[in-house]
Amino acid sequence: MGNNNNLAEVASIIADSSRASILVSLLDGRMHPASELAYMAGIKPQTASFHLAKMVENNMVTAQKQGRHRYYQLNPDAAGILETLLNISPPVQIKSLKQSIQVKQVKQARTCYDHFAGEFGVALTECMLEQNFIIDEDEEFKLTVKGTAFFQHFGIDLDSLQKKRRAFSRKCLDWSERKFHLAGALGQAWFSSLKSFIGRKG
Repeated sequence: MGNNNNLAEVASIIADSSRASILVSLLDGRMHPASELAYMAGIKPQTASFHLAKMVENNMVTAQKQGRHRYYQLNPDAAGILETLLNISPPVQIKSLKQSIQVKQVKQARTCYDHFAGEFGVALTECMLEQNFIIDEDEEFKLTVKGTAFFQHFGIDLDSLQKKRRAFSRKCLDWSERKFHLAGALGQAWFSSLKSFIGRKG
């Protein structure tokens, strides 16, 4: 097999610190304008736009135009790669109180692209294991009869989820907790269902 220059191009994108900051910011699964991503990465908007163009070109990020603005979102496949790299990356060196607070918040509760992660996501998964809603298997979590009734109670169409191309109930290693949380189509549906439920209650 010859050299794969396309792979080297993707690796060079992640290797740049500013681009890496943008990609990690996009792990929240939302769409962001270049100006917002520039602020999060601590760079100029023009620089962020240049980096984002490279990411779109290499299918790591998608772009959607709304009026005068372009919004960017992380490719789901790229999100999985980033989570894996974060698991083997050394811990962030804390240099300020602000950074310490931000790291603590990220560890407590966040989304791993489109499902719950951090302490909250791991705690939810462990609770579902304790309640026998899911069973821990080698590569994934297996849904039980009790779990089927639980998720259907929240209006989740399990038959439809199982027909999707993505993994149904994947185990995702949480990079801050070093424990597994629920991912895949079921993890995404659970996140969307709870978000909708909280919105109605609010």
